[in-house]
Amino acid sequence: MEKYARLRQALLAQRVLTPEELFPSPPATRQQILRAHTAEYFDAVASGSLEARIIRQIGLPWSPELFARSLASVGGTLAASQQALIDGISGNLAGGTHHALAGEGMGYCMFNDLAVAALALLEEGKAARITIVDLDVHQGNGTAAILGNRKEVFLLSLHGAKNYPYRRTPSTLDIDLPDCSGDKEYLEALEEGLTAALAFGPQIVFYQAGVDPLNEDRLGRLSLSMQGLEQRDRRVLEECRARGIPVVLVMGGGYANPIELTVQAHVQTYRVAKEIYCRN
Repeated sequence: MEKYARLRQALLAQRVLTPEELFPSPPATRQQILRAHTAEYFDAVASGSLEARIIRQIGLPWSPELFARSLASVGGTLAASQQALIDGISGNLAGGTHHALAGEGMGYCMFNDLAVAALALLEEGKAARITIVDLDVHQGNGTAAILGNRKEVFLLSLHGAKNYPYRRTPSTLDIDLPDCSGDKEYLEALEEGLTAALAFGPQIVFYQAGVDPLNEDRLGRLSLSMQGLEQRDRRVLEECRARGIPVVLVMGGGYANPIELTVQAHVQTYRVAKEIYCRN
């Protein structure tokens, strides 16, 4: 959890972002969350009456603070999606909670911010086609379970073949990578996936930019270098910018030892975004 505060501090200290470019995340409302989740599940989270099985599955002990944080995480992605339509790019310094299912959380994910925000744009008529580019090292099973039957959404998940979750819901395009895949193998697979994802003709892209493919990540099992992650981010963002497709950045996973490497990788994503979107 400490990476979130450290990321904000590092972005400001390294002058990647200015204080004027940061805004508090408004907490999502019950009505907004119910676009992707069941009322029974939301109310159990809100009241702290979740089954012990689901708490174990989420992997975090319930608390009022965790509930409030989860609402803010979804609200941040909702706000970023609205702003991206205006400015071309926006981001949430949290989010990417792609394991949460409609009726239960799992894998450190309480609510699925990607699904909530995508459904909001569709239902409000602000986008007719949406692509989610999920480059977290873990397959986006929750997003696929909630959005997989929506013909207006293309889901790309590029992930470790033998990593969590072990029971998966298929995305539009899943690309499995063997353990220890490095920069070359990863970037070649990304080329294939990104070509298909953008050929769908999305009017907005949600980029789940998890940094857990990093070689030093404790939960990753892939072997990307910091330079490989930079090339990954640059490839996704350059292609979207060239096509005039707004992008919503969300954080996703990162569990490196030491944690400074995870923070550095997340900062790098925002540095690349600023280079691409703030140049003439």
